Amino acid sequence: MATLRTREIRAGYLFILPAYALYLAFLLIPLIAAMGLSFAQMDRLSWTIDWVGGENFDWVFSDPRFWTAFGNTFYFISMSVIGNVGLGLVVALALDRAIPGPLLYFFRLAYFLPVLVSLAFVSFIWKFLYSTDLGIINYYLRQLGIPNVPWLTSSSMAMISVIIMDVWKNMGFFVIIFLAALQGVPRNLIEAAAIDGARPWVVLTRIKVPFIAPVIVFCITYATIGGLQVFDSIKILTNGGPGDATRSVVMYMVGEAFDLGDLGTGAASALILLVTIGFVIACQFGIVGFMRRRRKA
Repeated sequence: MATLRTREIRAGYLFILPAYALYLAFLLIPLIAAMGLSFAQMDRLSWTIDWVGGENFDWVFSDPRFWTAFGNTFYFISMSVIGNVGLGLVVALALDRAIPGPLLYFFRLAYFLPVLVSLAFVSFIWKFLYSTDLGIINYYLRQLGIPNVPWLTSSSMAMISVIIMDVWKNMGFFVIIFLAALQGVPRNLIEAAAIDGARPWVVLTRIKVPFIAPVIVFCITYATIGGLQVFDSIKILTNGGPGDATRSVVMYMVGEAFDLGDLGTGAASALILLVTIGFVIACQFGIVGFMRRRRKA
């Protein structure tokens, strides 16, 4: 007869079984399949698979469109991280003060509400706002005597338009995180600095920012990983255009795998993206570890 401890262990495994089953079905098995397909070519008509070694990776690395998409993705990351994390920190610092409770809750809701709205829905709304002739943004620009701006049809403006929408959509998430981190800064340190005559800028740079530095690194890494996987907003707003001006790595991957039917090339580009994300995560752990060692020293 099983002991009580054995029955508890079995019950625990039964409780976590659904989560592990979902993980196995929707993450681990597709990952293994993608790794296998990246070294093979699959004929979707006859369902035959031919081993080609590293030819898929050679094709991806020699394809100029991949490097264009890679450059677009990192341009999007650089600007969206500055916008989301930078503006999120600025807004959080502005809210980290003595504000009446109802007003503080209102500001939190106002900044966080766009995060709760579906990205596809937001993208469709912004696509209408960006419309050259009927969009409300160009309407007010015309009222100011400024000619229409081709937000989504100009290769120089399309990516900027996507970034503006992304910052509007996601900045509130980082505002809430930074605000929670700032409220965790020991108030006795701030009060002691104020008694010693430290200016607000000194308090910010010498106390608040160093104390929440790990949170800043986390937010930068989180925003970077999200930027590497950007797809929905670009797909709806510009479909990668004009030309390839806004095509991301994920759009390139989906185009190769499903639009062109080359599952091997799509899987190879997906693995390259996975390695890139892994490199970003490794850099995060390295930076956080260095900061912890420095603080202990």
